[in-house]
Amino acid sequence: MSDSIDLGRPVSGDVIDLILEDHRRFEELLRQMRDASADRDGARRAFSTLHVAHAGAEEEHVYPVLRRRDAISDHDAEHGQEEHAEGHEALLAVLELKGTDTQSYEDAVEKLATAVNHHLTEEELSILNPARDEVAERTRLELGETFAAARNRLVDEDCGTLESVRRIVRAANREGLLDED
Repeated sequence: MSDSIDLGRPVSGDVIDLILEDHRRFEELLRQMRDASADRDGARRAFSTLHVAHAGAEEEHVYPVLRRRDAISDHDAEHGQEEHAEGHEALLAVLELKGTDTQSYEDAVEKLATAVNHHLTEEELSILNPARDEVAERTRLELGETFAAARNRLVDEDCGTLESVRRIVRAANREGLLDED
């Protein structure tokens, strides 16, 4: 991971706000990945680490609590996991490219941006909005601490390496989270 790109290190806060802060980081990192004058490789590595850490913390801690609180349905949680898997698959295509100055790289980043932006929009509308209305502030604050701790632990473990993302995509395929196309 690039040490020069700040991924943030939250320790507390409303889980919804923490997730939204990461969503804005994803958007900024995608802009950097498209910018020919930026450190595209550093942005690519930082994006990978944040994407894996964020998705892992959501799936392990946030979605289960929101399901138990009836803030989201099982379908919404499963759909969120499927979209994380699709993002990981698109990310893998970006990570596997040797350079960042080719048309192949730009095409792969475009596919990644499409998958991630779709997920961010859908999650904000169908998961975060209901959570804001259905889950007590105290619970959201407790969940924020849990989410932040899990996310930071994964970032510290450099969870976004090429081999790690390959493992995640293989597991998603085995679990049926990805289409066979």
